[in-house]
Parts: sequence; structure tokens; C-alpha cells
Amino acid sequence: MLPAMNQTPASTQDAGVVAFARRKAAGFPPAARVRAKAEFGRVFDGGRRTAEPRLALHWLADAAPPRLGLAVSRKVDPHAVGRNRIKRALRECFRRLRPQLQGGAYVVVARSGAARTDNRTLQAAFEQLLTRAGALPLPAVAGTMPPADSPASPDVAAPQARPETPAQ
Repeated sequence: MLPAMNQTPASTQDAGVVAFARRKAAGFPPAARVRAKAEFGRVFDGGRRTAEPRLALHWLADAAPPRLGLAVSRKVDPHAVGRNRIKRALRECFRRLRPQLQGGAYVVVARSGAARTDNRTLQAAFEQLLTRAGALPLPAVAGTMPPADSPASPDVAAPQARPETPAQ
């Protein structure tokens, strides 16, 4: 019998089962995947392409929720462990950003530079590609100047009294 997800596990094996169940609950559902060869073909033929040295992003906007397809060949990394690491990192980044993304099919093609890149850098490159493609809104920039409609703004502040100059 599996322990309930909100209870404390009795053993380390139960802890692994609970962690796996939580990960699956917040996981990557089949509706969030590009799987069919025909859909990959549609994205490659009609989608917008943005690239950088480690990744290429193909995005075909449509009314459906965001879906991800991954293409990581043996030329990128001859070892399955390395290819799977790249896919896991990209899938996790997509899962985290999915609520903010515009609808459509996203296909990421890994390039050989991805094998020599750590997960954080790979995820940052993926986010940058999504932003550059226009699928992800630009992050809010925190500046040092107050907004124009703020009372602290020089345009809105009360006019300063000028010192009187004697008439000549």
C-alpha cells in the first residue's frame, strides 16, 4: 500500500515513492508533448525558427495549449545518458514556463554545444530563445527611475518656486 502524499513516509523507500508520485502529479502530461512525425513536420515547415549555438527553437503558434517536442540526436552526444540529461533539463524548464507561454507547438533541436553545457546554462539559453521568438513575455525590468505617473516623478511633482529676481 502506498502512503498518502500528505503524510510523512515511514521509510526511505516510501520517501522515494512519495517523491515520484509528486513529480508525476506535477509532471509533463501527454497533452503537453509533440509526438507525431506529422506534427514535427508541420512545425519544421511552417514554424518560426530562432537559434543560438547550443539550441534551435521552431515554434508554430496555434490555439492549442503549449506543447514541446525534443530532437536530440546521437551527433549531439553519443551517450544516451547525455542525451537524456539534455532532454530532462529542457523538459523541466518548459514545464515551469508553460503557464506563461503562448499556445502552439515548440520543437527544440539540440546542437553539439548542448552536450558540453550544464543544465542551468541550457535552461537559460532555452528561455532566451523563447523570449526572442516572442513566445515568452519580456521580463519586467526593475530600474532606478520611478514610473512617469508616480508622485516622485519629476514630471508630476509640484513645481518648484523660483526665487524672485529684483526688477531692473
